[in-house]
Amino acid sequence: MSDILHRINGPFISVAIVSNAVGTAVIFLLVGIMNVDIIARGVFHAPLRGVVEIVIFSLVLIVFLQLPDVVRSNRLTRSDGFLVFAGQRHPGFANGAARMIDLLSAIFMALIAWTVYPEFVDSIETCHFITPPEFGAPPTGDFFADLATAFARCEYFGTPGIFTAPWWPAKLAIFFSVTLCSIIFLLKTLIGTRKPVLVDESESPV
Repeated sequence: MSDILHRINGPFISVAIVSNAVGTAVIFLLVGIMNVDIIARGVFHAPLRGVVEIVIFSLVLIVFLQLPDVVRSNRLTRSDGFLVFAGQRHPGFANGAARMIDLLSAIFMALIAWTVYPEFVDSIETCHFITPPEFGAPPTGDFFADLATAFARCEYFGTPGIFTAPWWPAKLAIFFSVTLCSIIFLLKTLIGTRKPVLVDESESPV
């Protein structure tokens, strides 16, 4: 049973690692944009428009794209002093408590996904990618032109005339992230968290 769970866990771990890499790429892109803005602002007195909006939008993507890998590697901020202390005297209790925390975390993440999904669907439906809208220009038959028109119809974030971006990619990133986190937490509950090895310093070589 343990081998089956580890095999099931493997693809989700890989997806979490790839998602983290994408989030890191967004960080590098954001750093590049901010550096260009600093140079344009200081040298040419012509700052880039919409940098604030881009930063806010990018932070949403960065946080939620990297969250699953944070959960995978047990680097999510938490207070586990009690579990460490209990694990030294009662490892069985500590393991059970850790699994219960992971189960509650899985349920919490699943509730967030259940809440965000309708918002994502409503956001993407405002674009009318597939069905023609009841308003605006009818489809022209040109795929790229119609696609650009659909993106212009989307529920957007930002300031019109400065920077706008469709909201649905951010909501999709949130839904994807919390769903994957819920699955990883659930698998942690079933597999169990590897207990740290305690080293006796008195036996360490001089």
